[in-house]
Amino acid sequence: MLKTIDRLIQFIEYKELSARQFDLSIGASNGYTLRMKKNNASVGSDVIENIIRKYPQLNLIWLITGEGKMLNAIKEVSDFDNLPQENKSTIERIIEQKIKERQKEGLQRLVKEVTEEVNKIISQ
Repeated sequence: MLKTIDRLIQFIEYKELSARQFDLSIGASNGYTLRMKKNNASVGSDVIENIIRKYPQLNLIWLITGEGKMLNAIKEVSDFDNLPQENKSTIERIIEQKIKERQKEGLQRLVKEVTEEVNKIISQ
């Protein structure tokens, strides 16, 4: 039977994070998640609180009991101005992160293209 720590590892893999990245994101000590997994230990309630604050899309019932789906249903954000400030901040942070990721990807593609063109010129 899977324990909370096993489901937590599933979520970390779903998010494509390393255990270290996840630990840092929730304010846990480096190696916390892997220690809990290795020892087949229980995840502390304070850690679960931090996880749910950082990853509100994670279904708490699923995490603790294994019932239901891993993720909460996504609600459409139709009226941004009327959301609680914490939600607005989270949404803005996600948008900024996505913009930075896309800028980085674009720069990487550009550098690759320029490098290929320079190599063509040099080899001629």
